[in-house]
Formats: sequence, structure tokens, C-alpha cells
Amino acid sequence: MSPTEKRNIGRVLVANRGEIAVRIMRACREAGVGVVAVVSEADTAAMHAELADRVVVLGPPEPGASYLRQDLIIAAARETGADAIHPGYGFLAENAGFARAVTDAGLVFIGPSAEVIESMGEKTAARAVMEQAGVPVVPGALLPVPDAEGSLPATDVQAAAEIVGYPLMVKAAFGGGGKGMRLVEDPAGVQSACEAATREARKAFGDGKVYLEKYLQRPRHVEFQIFGDSHGNYVHLFERECSIQRRHQKIIEESPSPAVDDALRARMGQAAVAAASAVAYEGAGTVEFLLDDTGEFYFLEMNTRLQVEHPVTEWITGQDLVRAQLTVAAGEPLPWTQDELRVTGHSIECRVCAEDPAQDFMPSLGRLLTVREPAGPGVRMDSGVRAGDEISMHYDPLIAKLSVHGADRGAAIDRAMSALRDYAVLGPDTNIEYLLAVLDDQVFRSGDLHTGFLAERLPGWRPDGDLDRDLVLAAAALQEQTRPAAAAGGGVRGDDHGEILDGPWERLGAFRLRGLES
Repeated sequence: MSPTEKRNIGRVLVANRGEIAVRIMRACREAGVGVVAVVSEADTAAMHAELADRVVVLGPPEPGASYLRQDLIIAAARETGADAIHPGYGFLAENAGFARAVTDAGLVFIGPSAEVIESMGEKTAARAVMEQAGVPVVPGALLPVPDAEGSLPATDVQAAAEIVGYPLMVKAAFGGGGKGMRLVEDPAGVQSACEAATREARKAFGDGKVYLEKYLQRPRHVEFQIFGDSHGNYVHLFERECSIQRRHQKIIEESPSPAVDDALRARMGQAAVAAASAVAYEGAGTVEFLLDDTGEFYFLEMNTRLQVEHPVTEWITGQDLVRAQLTVAAGEPLPWTQDELRVTGHSIECRVCAEDPAQDFMPSLGRLLTVREPAGPGVRMDSGVRAGDEISMHYDPLIAKLSVHGADRGAAIDRAMSALRDYAVLGPDTNIEYLLAVLDDQVFRSGDLHTGFLAERLPGWRPDGDLDRDLVLAAAALQEQTRPAAAAGGGVRGDDHGEILDGPWERLGAFRLRGLES
């Protein structure tokens, strides 16, 4: 986009669901921007549908028939008069083809260009760009393209592995979330690991290309929030510590990192801004690094979207990142300079998920009978569900993100634990007790973190089965069921795909009622 080009964004279609759709819609409303929701048939009464001015039903619950249907989403934007599409995170957020289709349709894609998404989505290409920009990268080696069966030439695999050295990681060139990743300790396992990762990557991302990367012992995962605009301005909004991961999935994030002092922050921040500048980045993004115990850091990847954990950055900076996304997408310059950004206090986020810790954290499905969210000073809930909603097999089991802010890290940990203890969910099992166990761990409190922390400190963790807590939750559920029902309100109705469901939403404005489901 030309630096002088301004775009009027009066209505945004949010191409997502759950808590991130709700978060985006609230920011749009504060900015005076109208919102359109797209929903699957399973989400017609979801919270994000109720918040929208207009609702379009895309299709069946399966994401491939609804939230991943690019053609239906773009058609919905045109039909409802939307000027822009915000992809949130997940689904189509990092799909370069979708970003290109949105702009080709004459709409604004709230995110970086398709070319940037493409270049950063392929990790081997991203590594090359970062090396040229002077950003340190983990030593690695490319592998040949696998054949149709996912096989790789053994001589090439062994030669690449010898260059990298053991232990090493096999990684999918596309995608993320732990898919297509294998740790290899010695030469005996490298061939089978590469071919298994290839098959998994092809199934998950449609591309089986993998590469090898030196495995760093006990590294921290530290990422920097970046922002760029069409005027050539780039800033970082400091770092987030994301080392608390289970199966390569973050579950607790915080900012600032307990391992990063002012000098290291300046060096890593400068590298993050250099990464953004190297690709002429526009909008919100994240540059992820691995940090070793000597203070050396290495580029891991760039996420070309808003991150799940963005609330901790908003807490410590006092900035609204979604509002800034709208500003930049409209062609305006960044609302702040680097010198104007400051860190205040400490923030921690916990991802509360419907999963069963006693069954190896398998997703726990079913109706949420009771949801009582914590509240109070320094407590924030990002949620897209409430009592009566279903945790479905079709979508991520994330119930909510609980984030807190305190004067320092110790105060933030105490506040997070207090809030989690006040959080009541009855129905599907949750990981609340597990999150409490992590926060209460003395090594966690000391700040000595690394990506293998959970496997090292809480191996085989099982819930205590606290009878008192179960009784409290049961009593809460009984109280919910015996409370007088509210007057029946407007629920979203309609089964025809592509149907625009407005009516009560536009008439009621900010006042919306929802009848309690039996």
C-alpha cells in the first residue's frame, strides 16, 4: 500500500470464532467500527454471534466446511458491506492465498501482505531472509523434497545431520504447533524421525518438506511483539516469556521475561525490528527467539498475525494491539514511536482449556454447566463461551485466557493463583489445577525456566481430586439451575448457508439478551 493511501474501514468481518473473535469485535466497537460475524451451524448462538451487527452462517460445524471456506467468507464480506476482514489467529490467519484473495476482492486484509505471509510461512525461506538481515539463526540444514511416499534419501539425511550435529530437531518447513517435529539424539534414529515428521507434516499442512536444526539444551522461548506500518515505521513492544509449553504448545506466558535485562532486551529488540524491516512488515507480528543460558539468542520463526498471548503485552504497555491493527490497516502511521513505549509492572496469562489431566490432557467435550469467572483489580478474562455452551470436537478446547497484572512478578503470580482458585467451571474437565501446580512450583517462582520445564518438573502430574472443590462446583451448578429463567431473548436462527441473520442485533444495538438454555 502506498504510504499516502488511506482506507476507510467502517465495517469489519471477523473470520474467526471464540475468544479472539469476541476480542476483535470489542475493539472494533470501541473504534466505532461495525462488525460482521461468520459462524458455523454449531455456533449460531455463540457469544461472537451475539456481539455482531450482522451474522452469516457459512456451513456445517467442520472447519473445512465453514471457517476455512475462503470463498464463502469473502462472499459474506461483500454481501454485508464489510470493508475489511480480520482473520484473528488460527484458521486462515497465516494463509497467504486467503490474504491475496481478500485484497483481490477489493477488501482490506487486516494483517501483513500475502507476500510477507508466504515468505515467513516457509521456515527455511524465513531463515534465509533473517540471515541476510543479520538476525542470528540456529544452525541447521535443508533436506531434499520427500517423494510421494514420504521417503528421503538416507545418504542425504545422514550428511545433513552430521553437519548440524546431535542432538538435533527435525522440523516441518510449513506450519507449527508441534506438528512435524521430532527430537533425535543419535544417528540411529534420524532417518525414521525425518520420514515420520514428513508424513505428519504432509497430513497437517499439505506439504511434507522438513529440515534439520541444532537442538539447544534447555533454551528459553522468548518472543518479541513487533508492529510496522505502510510509512516505513517499525517498533517492538518488548518481550514475552513463552517457555512453559506442553507438547510444544504454550500454556502460560508472561511479560517481561525474568531472564531478560535491559541490555539483552535492547539487543533482542533491535534484532526483532530488523526482522520486521527486512520484509517491510505491516501490522502486528511476533518474532520468536530461542535464548540460551549464556545470553545468546537465535531466530526461531516469525508469526504473521496477532498472537494468542497478546494480552500480557497490552497489560505491561497499556496499548490496545487490535485497535492499532485497525489504525495501520487504514493506512495511518503507528500510534506510537519506540521511545514512547514503556514497560510497567508484570503480567501473566494462563490458557484455561477443556481437557482431562487424568487422561493425558485429552480434550474434554460437553456442555459447560457452570462458568463463574474471576474478577477484580488487575484481572482480565478473554473468553468466547459461557454457561450452556458446548465444547465441541470440531474446535480448539480453549475455554478462556486468564491474564493478570501486578507490580512485579511475585505479585502477578500470587494474583494469577488467586484468580484461578476463584474460577469455577462445571461440565468438561479443565486444566485449572494443573496451571495452579505450575504457578506454585518453587523453581517456576524463581524464574529458572526453559522449554522442557514441564516435563522436568511435573512429569506424570495427576489432579488431587479435591472433594471440597467438587462440592463447591456442584453447589454452584445447582444454584444456576434453580435461578429463575430470564425472559426469552433473541437467539440467532436460520439454517440456510449464507443466510444473513440480523433483525434483533441491529434493533437492540448495545442491549442484547440471551435466554438461558435448558
